[in-house]
Amino acid sequence: MANNYKVLVPHDFSEVADNAISHAATIAKSFDGEVVLLHVISSEKARSESEGKLNELSENASNTYSVAVSYEIRKGSIFDRIPEVAEEIGAGLVVMGTHGIKGIQHLTGSYALKVIGHSKLPFVVNQGKKSKGSVKDIVLPIKFSQETKSKLSITASIAKHFGATIHIFISNEKDEFIKTKVKRELTFAKQFFTERKVKYEVEIAPEHANFIPQLLDYSSDIDADMIAIVNASGDGGFLPDLFKGSGEIEVLNNKFHIPVVVMNPSQIFVPEHFG
Repeated sequence: MANNYKVLVPHDFSEVADNAISHAATIAKSFDGEVVLLHVISSEKARSESEGKLNELSENASNTYSVAVSYEIRKGSIFDRIPEVAEEIGAGLVVMGTHGIKGIQHLTGSYALKVIGHSKLPFVVNQGKKSKGSVKDIVLPIKFSQETKSKLSITASIAKHFGATIHIFISNEKDEFIKTKVKRELTFAKQFFTERKVKYEVEIAPEHANFIPQLLDYSSDIDADMIAIVNASGDGGFLPDLFKGSGEIEVLNNKFHIPVVVMNPSQIFVPEHFG
């Protein structure tokens, strides 16, 4: 298999960024691919020291995870450089570590959310946990929204590639009209996964309210490897809307440190030539 699937990891020499490498390595290895670290400097004075650190970091990561690891050093803003470098190297995915709610506000700001939300690439956002070396359980929340074929297709492609089980977590609605709509979405999702021979299970939220906390508790209870969130509108506007409420912030910066994959319907996770 060609060694051409690249996973980009923005790296600031923090422990959280090291954790991101472990997740990137798990994904890259599954494609017989490569991890590319991106370190952004503010001045040329920092280049020499950064290069020494990245040389050592790349070598250690390659030996630890048995995957090819290279690096890029660029000057400027990391949020300008992420899409730029990703396009240059032909990356298939970006794995980005965050330092929690305070960190993502301080280190990234609103423009970073636009970078993710409007990116041509899927992002995996992770915090404190290292990868377990596999992806076996993916949680897919279904609430009162239109579940598009694209959304289910992306999640199915991840599950099929890794041989994982999709855990469909649906909201518990009081209103009969909304309940019927959610049931219709669930029926469509089950049929979609069944036709593609993707393993799935269904769990209904035990309470009518507080969907997000229940989603996260469930994900923790089953020791999920990731939570899949996809922009169903297709206009790249998912994350700006997502971050309007404090409850939604809990998904990306969840207290259980479960990685979250964020994609738009136009994006793909598994290229066609990988099957």
